[in-house]
Amino acid sequence: MTGKIEIILLGTGGGRFVTITQKRRTAGIRILGEGVNAHLDPGPGALVYSIRESLNPQRLNAILVSHCHPDHYTDAEVLIEAMTKGMTRKSGILAAATSVLSGSKVCEASVSKYHQQVVKQKIEAKPGTRFEIGKVNVLVTEARHTDPDTVGFRFHLDDFGDFAYTSDTEYFDGVGKNYQGVRLLILCVMRPYGKPWKGHMTTNDALRIVEETHPERAILTHLGMQMLFQNPSEQARLIEEKTGVLTVAAVDGMRVNLGETVGIQTGKQKSQQDLGEFF
Repeated sequence: MTGKIEIILLGTGGGRFVTITQKRRTAGIRILGEGVNAHLDPGPGALVYSIRESLNPQRLNAILVSHCHPDHYTDAEVLIEAMTKGMTRKSGILAAATSVLSGSKVCEASVSKYHQQVVKQKIEAKPGTRFEIGKVNVLVTEARHTDPDTVGFRFHLDDFGDFAYTSDTEYFDGVGKNYQGVRLLILCVMRPYGKPWKGHMTTNDALRIVEETHPERAILTHLGMQMLFQNPSEQARLIEEKTGVLTVAAVDGMRVNLGETVGIQTGKQKSQQDLGEFF
């Protein structure tokens, strides 16, 4: 892969009941490209499904955690151990919300000081923070969730434009400004139409954000149990019909290639960049 980015949705489930039942995986998202091998929101199963999908966790060079809820952080520490070759080398980036690194009034720190001290670069991810992973520029975006420190991420490639991940958030005035001009928008949509839950996004909210940003493609992920009951593909179809934006509900293992076009594959296909022996 030269220049382009591959995004692998290792897990597409979210929320307490999907997490504890594993009706959908909660393994987060792997991002691969030139100089970047990052894991975004490594919830329960991130290690296991990385290995199952031939994505060697020892090749990671960045771990991003949007907030302090278990379906987003549970496997972060073990992936840090993989990234640092069993805690024997100071390497890689950990970019995480304040609550994840230091705790807050709603949670304790989600990544221990022991694990934080072994990464090469630690970044407290607050809205407006910028950093680089290889040739990808990352901007931390605002989110509004039950963890007040929750953030999203926007990624920029010089040759192929931007893609973004909202993380868990409710709709708020200005949220669309964070994602204006992105080619691919990945939205964490926990709930279907007409099923609001404070701090979370419904299909109604996702539709408004897609209308405001009008990306080339939108992907719904981090699907809660209520969303699964209502058929996520149907919810995606409703957004596409109302906005004209190609919209798909993610499935576990889906791969997205961002290059001159935005391509989606639902079958397992090994990433050439990441193949190789684990030791």
